Amino acid sequence: MDSGRISEHGFLADGISAVLVDRAGSVNWWCPDRFDAPSVFGRLLGEEAGHWSIRPDGDFTSQRSYLDGTLVLRTVFTTAAGEVAVTDALALEPGARGHDIGLRSPRVLGRVVQGLSGAVPVRLDYRPRFEYGQVTAYLVETGGVIDATAGRCRLSLRGDVPLTCDDGAATGTFTVRAGETYRFTVGYAPTYDSPPPRLPDADEVVADAVAGWRSWADLHRDQYQGLFADQVRHSAMVVQGMTYQPSGAIVAAATTSLPEQLGGERNYDYRFVWLRDFSLTLRALWEAACPDEADRQFAWVARAMGRIGDAPVPIMYGVQGERDLTEHRLDHLPGYAGSRPVLVGNDAWKQRQIDVPGEVLDAAWLMRHYLDPIPPEVRHLLRAFAHRATVDWPRPDAGIWESRDAERHYVSSKVQCWTALDRAVRFGPRLGDAAEVARWAAARDTVREAVLTRGWNERLGAFTGAFDSDELDASVLLMPLVGFLPADDERMLATMDVVQRRLSHDGLLRRWEDDPAGFVICSFWLVSCLAMAGETDRASDLFASLVARTNDLGLYAEQIDQFTGEQLGNFPQAFSHIGLINAAGRLTEAVQRRRDGADQPRRPVPTGTGRTEGARP
Repeated sequence: MDSGRISEHGFLADGISAVLVDRAGSVNWWCPDRFDAPSVFGRLLGEEAGHWSIRPDGDFTSQRSYLDGTLVLRTVFTTAAGEVAVTDALALEPGARGHDIGLRSPRVLGRVVQGLSGAVPVRLDYRPRFEYGQVTAYLVETGGVIDATAGRCRLSLRGDVPLTCDDGAATGTFTVRAGETYRFTVGYAPTYDSPPPRLPDADEVVADAVAGWRSWADLHRDQYQGLFADQVRHSAMVVQGMTYQPSGAIVAAATTSLPEQLGGERNYDYRFVWLRDFSLTLRALWEAACPDEADRQFAWVARAMGRIGDAPVPIMYGVQGERDLTEHRLDHLPGYAGSRPVLVGNDAWKQRQIDVPGEVLDAAWLMRHYLDPIPPEVRHLLRAFAHRATVDWPRPDAGIWESRDAERHYVSSKVQCWTALDRAVRFGPRLGDAAEVARWAAARDTVREAVLTRGWNERLGAFTGAFDSDELDASVLLMPLVGFLPADDERMLATMDVVQRRLSHDGLLRRWEDDPAGFVICSFWLVSCLAMAGETDRASDLFASLVARTNDLGLYAEQIDQFTGEQLGNFPQAFSHIGLINAAGRLTEAVQRRRDGADQPRRPVPTGTGRTEGARP
């Protein structure tokens, strides 16, 4: 069994951090202090970075699922000697329910081992390694609790069986018979907290996590009643699990340095908050959660941004609003499947990305009824963004995919400048005086003309990735989604044809022609475009094929190999799940319009299977 693959992992969350546990019962990722803190278990990036496994001592197969309506994971191991189940949960604050789950989680991981049949020998291997595997702690047992302490970190392990401590590891074997239960709990605390926090019983951890997650699910169960409701609700829970509850910030992914291509170098840290994701995230929360969740997101951005000056617009933050996310390498780690470098921090924070005002103003427009009156600090922010779009739109930038080679005049960036100006004009006197609104409207029309003239390639019969370019980029599918052009505009229909023919294989859409794998959210953008163009049957078929691409727990990474089906990139990826939610909403609206006779498909859009190599636009 290859349990180390990205897609073989399940995802646990507590509103502070995330745990990834593989099909073989190994916890391979946990940064308990917060999502972007150093790991205490980091085996995903190298064996030396630590893990905690509980598994049968011998050959086995496994099946797993989340307990209904939760992010509590149950794995059933089947062996020749019988069956045993391991239930894993990150603790929520006792009694916390609904919107309050995760605000004050105790940073405790509980694991409950239950005998289902026969008598199964089980092996426990506990190897904490702090600071991404750079520090091996002393393990000291006192009163049945094994403390691992080094630097600023302390992990405390309590369990129902004796373990042997040696060379920074605690190991043991025990036999689990039908009807027997063994409990294990690990808690994190800073070294200098005194006294150490209480370690709850693992049964207590699981029960409270189940109750907390189900209370959140029940609170939002009736919010979405459209197509693919189960998948939408599950994706909404995954996005909730990637929310740092003390601030309300949603991280792009739970991991760092999982590669876009095996053995490749594009291995970035995604445990931060991108403003680019903001509009799509808010729309997804609006669709599948509730306005309270979306309102909290907008409040976080307003607090994090502060006053906008003449420097490039900030594009990303740490979960508490940190600005400096300087990148550095962890050269002691081999990386996932030998993919180096392993990176902590992300230097994209320094880039100029002129699309960001569009995402924020679009989100504000979506939330306009909740921004009435607009708070003064939010009004200042939105006016500053409208001004920046007016000034910045003629400039090249790093683009939506954060190119690190050279700035270009990316079409999707210009379109989002148009979005910023269009939404500012719609706000009108709520945002600016008459002269400002007139200036925004004039700039909006100028941007539109430039995109339609220089973004369209007559020879290809499609919008391309950059002005005056011959290279395709799937990000132009955002044009109908923000209202720049209708999806059934002849130019958009032609672009969808070309994009499918040259960038798509088996329903997976690459960002550009030499992209190593299909980018999940791009495929969902295509679903939305097809649906909005009236091609509901094709959109439904594509959506169903994408849903079948999740792992067995309904989780997506960032990308999927078009030929092997292997998930690639950081995991789980909020952008992918947000794409699913929004595409389902667009598809539901389109199907309803068609049933009401308001929409008929204009013409078929072929499903492209070609794969053409080329340079990134």
